[in-house]
Amino acid sequence: MNEIRETKDASGRDVVRLTARVEGLVQGVGFRDYVRTKGRRMGLVGSAANLPDGAVAVIAEGERGACEALLELLVTGHTPGRTDRVDHVWSDPRGGLDGFLRR
Repeated sequence: MNEIRETKDASGRDVVRLTARVEGLVQGVGFRDYVRTKGRRMGLVGSAANLPDGAVAVIAEGERGACEALLELLVTGHTPGRTDRVDHVWSDPRGGLDGFLRR
């Protein structure tokens, strides 16, 4: 796991960007809706999108703890379907995201 740099938003919260690729039985089972709902409830912005190879790409920006909690859900498989593998990268937030979208 790569190190998360410390970036603060205008209110002083530590914010990050999580980019994850989730493999397994994650298409056609409500996985993207689940991730979108959880992301919104955690106060994150981003998206969950199907990839042509059957995986799902998840992008989330927001408070570090919330992004870590979302990643934990993805990794432990407490989602619809079945999670076999989650590759992820931490980076500085880029902004420009509005809401949490299912794509």
